[in-house]
Amino acid sequence: MKISIRRDSTGRRRTPAVVALGAVLALTVTACGDDGSGASGGNGAEGSGTGKIVFWDNNGGVRTDIWNEIIAGFEKANPDIDVEYVGIASTEYQSKVDTAIQGGGLPDVGGVGAAMIAGFAAQGALDPLDERLAKSSLNGKLNEDMVTSLRAAGGAEDTLYSIPTSANNGVLYYRTDLFEKAGLREPTTWDAFYEAAEKLTAAGRNEFGYTIRGGAGSIAQALDAMYGQSGITSFWDASGAKTTVNDPANVAALEKYAALYKKVTPAADLNNDFTKMVAQWDSGTIGMLNHNLGSYQDHVKALGVEKFRGIPQPTGPGGKRVQVSNPVDGLGLFKASRNKEAAWKFIEFATSHAENSKFNRTAGQVPAHADAAKDAWISEAEPTKLAAQALSDGSTTIVQLPYYLPDWNTISKADNEPNFQKVLLGGLSPQNFLNTLADQLNEAQAEWSNQKG
Repeated sequence: MKISIRRDSTGRRRTPAVVALGAVLALTVTACGDDGSGASGGNGAEGSGTGKIVFWDNNGGVRTDIWNEIIAGFEKANPDIDVEYVGIASTEYQSKVDTAIQGGGLPDVGGVGAAMIAGFAAQGALDPLDERLAKSSLNGKLNEDMVTSLRAAGGAEDTLYSIPTSANNGVLYYRTDLFEKAGLREPTTWDAFYEAAEKLTAAGRNEFGYTIRGGAGSIAQALDAMYGQSGITSFWDASGAKTTVNDPANVAALEKYAALYKKVTPAADLNNDFTKMVAQWDSGTIGMLNHNLGSYQDHVKALGVEKFRGIPQPTGPGGKRVQVSNPVDGLGLFKASRNKEAAWKFIEFATSHAENSKFNRTAGQVPAHADAAKDAWISEAEPTKLAAQALSDGSTTIVQLPYYLPDWNTISKADNEPNFQKVLLGGLSPQNFLNTLADQLNEAQAEWSNQKG
């Protein structure tokens, strides 16, 4: 496998993350996967279809309860298979898998969303699933758009490395009680959003109009706000070689968005990942929150359905709604597994109609199984219903992020989340931040194009 040596924003050589993290995490991941999983690398084996398999959840803690419920059902239906569940926080998941790829200790099955596929596949860690799917009861039952998205994310449209479980869409949650008290209109446009953010802020009373994501996962949210305001509908220019992230309209949008920090947001937002941001919104008096469908049930538990709504992202120029793509989530089979037959049985069970519906009802996301997507609960969960409508009624244009780039997660997380914090603190201009991001993306795109060609 070729590992390219890329440079950071200062021009210094940057050690690939999978190598740098190895010494720190090797003992942890090896302990998790040695017993019954593909600890030694290689191509693994089909196995007997019985015995033990190891499953790594890529959103541990948040989804632990529902996965334990699904696993219990699977083990009851398959008493000769034992599933070891390992919950890993979403912010740590990719680094743990990368380290296990290099040093051993991979599980049999793991969460493999669109944003991760290219990096894992480039290292030869995933088993192609096309033949298994073709012979499965799932064949013809999965949302074709989600399947297509996962194929494209792998960088090879003829190879499927992950079976989709759900689609997550960006949502603007707002406190209906606070809006009504302030006499504000629903924030369906970016103008209304900024008006509400300012009017709902009374910092002396610890009341804020918005909570901005400054910690892990901040780049995707910032891109959503940028493209939503600028109305630019493609991540690449007409040549396909240069990104539009530093287009002047996107720069202006980021300048306006980043200026919200500490003016209408809590100072603690600088380090907030999604769990801290969601908890802060649920327990406080903050007017608006940008997140996705996945936190809907948290808001219901904290606020009840009477005090908030979750609506599609605001519209921008000319009443047009533009959003960046949220990665489709799925389950992958690791090539090193020594019990692939049993692991595939688990994937089939977890993505079946009943289990996929159960999972997504808890998560508040759009099911991948076509029959599950028709279940009654979809119309009961308003944000999910509105998101599905917005994606199907022609009102929304999705800017597809380049998940197929093996370097995408590194660029959008490790390389630039610290730089985005500098933007919020005023130590780095939005223009310079986006120029650096664009240079890295253009380099990654050129390298990918050359390898593909």
